[in-house]
Amino acid sequence: MEQPKLWNGNYLKIWSGNFLIHFSFTLIVPLLPLYLSETFGANKQTIGACLAGYSFMALVIRPFSGYIVDTFPRRAVLIICNFLFFALFAGYLVAGSVTMFTIFRTLHGAPFGATTVAASTVAIDVLPSARRTEGIGYYGLSNNLAMALGPMTALLLLQLFSNNFKALFWLSMALSLLGLIIDSTIKHPKKDFVPDKRIISLDRFFLLNGWREALAMICFSFSYGVLSTYVAIFGKEELNITGGTGLFFSLLAIGLILSRLTGAHALRKNKVSRNASLGLLVSICGYALFAWSGTRLAYYLAAFIIGMGNGHMYPAFQNMFVNLAPNSQRGTANSSILTSWDTGVGLGVLIGGVLAEQSGYHTAFWGGVVVNAIGIIYYFCSVRKHFEKNKLR
Repeated sequence: MEQPKLWNGNYLKIWSGNFLIHFSFTLIVPLLPLYLSETFGANKQTIGACLAGYSFMALVIRPFSGYIVDTFPRRAVLIICNFLFFALFAGYLVAGSVTMFTIFRTLHGAPFGATTVAASTVAIDVLPSARRTEGIGYYGLSNNLAMALGPMTALLLLQLFSNNFKALFWLSMALSLLGLIIDSTIKHPKKDFVPDKRIISLDRFFLLNGWREALAMICFSFSYGVLSTYVAIFGKEELNITGGTGLFFSLLAIGLILSRLTGAHALRKNKVSRNASLGLLVSICGYALFAWSGTRLAYYLAAFIIGMGNGHMYPAFQNMFVNLAPNSQRGTANSSILTSWDTGVGLGVLIGGVLAEQSGYHTAFWGGVVVNAIGIIYYFCSVRKHFEKNKLR
């Protein structure tokens, strides 16, 4: 029996739109500290506070966006959130002080968090059910490609534009508009809005059946939060690497892309738990290598290994959340995994900073390895069994 087409027109559109959302976002991320320092004379502490607001707002909005996506027509929610994401780029162009820039940057996190939840939910809706598990894995490639190409492109364009930051803000705004236009052409099954008369409860904002998976995900993203935040300063101070952060994240992204491609076959056969198990074991090897590393070779090799591991683990866990939720809670499932990931990253940044200050970077990175190992033990002892017993599809 011939399988339904995976890369149908609507899936291609939501895939492309998601790539443009993330590309327009990652294009300016590496430039913002430099822009704030050169334009407003902001110090490191001020820059950190300014940029942290974006992540905090995205984290806060995601549980609510999951409820909204499950309650209102998903295509309409996607377009409205995407429009707000596009419009708030204008704030970077008009902000005349670091305070105003911080306000616009923080506000920008809300439509980004909501748009990513809406887009991933629409992607699941337009996928043929027989190939949904595989399609979720491929969908993440749009994020990974943006992660790989965005920072590299930003640095090249900054040189080309002679350090004209406003030109890059305009470009990001234009790319987000293109993503909005593409998303607006998606044909999505109409869903009549029927007000839910039930009392507001937690399960309408977080997938309670996935709390075990969420706890495990927090442990895994904790490690990534520690590593991604302190990798640049660690490389500079410990290994004398001054310009290698871009290469580190490029290798990480290449690992993510390759693992998603190679893992698609297993996901197609619905081997979700197998892919998750493989990804977890590979990624902890990468984190341990990085924590132990005293050479540049180990530093860069760890990036690739971590990318390979996370590229298997994350889409498998996303499938777990989706397969534990009824169709009416797909948005909640997507927001739950994103909220769990963001929570772990935030804790990693916070606790990793304390460990690095008190005992050094190696202690912080080994702390990430220990938390990751706890998550893996919990996964094999509880999470995997729970998923296999309670999955709906």
